[in-house]
Amino acid sequence: MPFLQTPIPDLVLFEPKVWQDDRGYFYEAFNHTVFAEAGITRPFVQDNQAQSVRGVLRGLHYQIGEYAQAKLVRVLAGEVLDVAVDIREDSKTYGEVYSVILSAENKRQLYVPRGFAHGYIVLSETAEFFYKCDNYYAKSQEGGIIFNDATLAIDWGLPEDQLILSEKDLELPTFGKHRISLLHNA
Repeated sequence: MPFLQTPIPDLVLFEPKVWQDDRGYFYEAFNHTVFAEAGITRPFVQDNQAQSVRGVLRGLHYQIGEYAQAKLVRVLAGEVLDVAVDIREDSKTYGEVYSVILSAENKRQLYVPRGFAHGYIVLSETAEFFYKCDNYYAKSQEGGIIFNDATLAIDWGLPEDQLILSEKDLELPTFGKHRISLLHNA
């Protein structure tokens, strides 16, 4: 199977089989049957793509309640450090962080289930990031955690003075306070 279980249950790394020859390469990025055999059965309803320059950090984001989203993320060009944080309060791995390099070269994909905060930082000069979602975006149900939260202590791979964040992402609450902000959004 092309799936690797991460140390956090339900968070799965997908490594596709790539056929390469002098013409280039081919691989199957998504096949519903293959993913269903690995337990990933929810249908994807929305595809998103973002292009960013080196140092752009997007995250850590999530949606709550009936608007929670699972994501299948990958990089079409360049390289990113992809980060997922388990925010499922009933999980034995609550608050644990998993990070992995995703790149056009390694063609890996990360399945981020519902109940995780997610973000990434661009490590190459530019990157194109693509992700499938199993639910639609709902602004009123979004939440987030500040990128430099001391409890999570995420190493983003670049010095903080090289990071580029949106004003919105700079104002996100800390890990302990994200639950309070969820109550206000519910």
